[in-house]
Amino acid sequence: MENPAFNRAIRSFVLRQGHLSPAQQRAIDEGMPKWGIQYQAAPLDLQQAFGRAAPKILEIGFGMGGATAEIAAGNPDKDYLGIEVHSPGVGNLFKLIDEQQLSNLRLIRHDAVEVLDNMLPDGSLDGVHIFFPDPWHKKRHNKRRLIQAPLVEKLVRKLKPGGYLHAATDWEDYAIQIMEVFSANADLANSADGYAPRPDYRPLTKFEARGIRLGHGVWDVIFTRK
Repeated sequence: MENPAFNRAIRSFVLRQGHLSPAQQRAIDEGMPKWGIQYQAAPLDLQQAFGRAAPKILEIGFGMGGATAEIAAGNPDKDYLGIEVHSPGVGNLFKLIDEQQLSNLRLIRHDAVEVLDNMLPDGSLDGVHIFFPDPWHKKRHNKRRLIQAPLVEKLVRKLKPGGYLHAATDWEDYAIQIMEVFSANADLANSADGYAPRPDYRPLTKFEARGIRLGHGVWDVIFTRK
């Protein structure tokens, strides 16, 4: 399930086998009715889904969900919709939602592109997060990278004017590509002079902190919709 931008449908993920522990399966079974949103090919009322009017931020590919839970906990005035296809991560984040009693986080276990196409109304989002997507670092695999022009065009349509699109990566080659793709979209404007400083809302993960200590770079690219 590739994500090329050419002659087949865009996908936001590549499925890999992942071990789903009994605890993660239990968290999914118990968490989905409380904090999960089932995929359906019909528009989603975000205010109804969260039970309030507040800024709505989408995260695509939250991994195991630790950073997502930390962001939601630190910004209770905003609502966060996380999309992830890999069951272990979904189960783990449901567990964190329960442990931390996070009322401002909802999860969809489905392909993000189909959610964008069929569930999220245009102009409904205040922000989009894509943090550390798979870099597909071998050149012959670059076409599988998530952040390419067709997906960005979809995301821009979902943003309100002034809404932001924030990607972060620890692969410089991917950072360059992201900057080029964002810059090429006529409806986006860079919020910084080049790469952006890491904003306070994006937590520094242990993996990232270790990489920085070893001299590895991390690049944040933040553009806003005009």
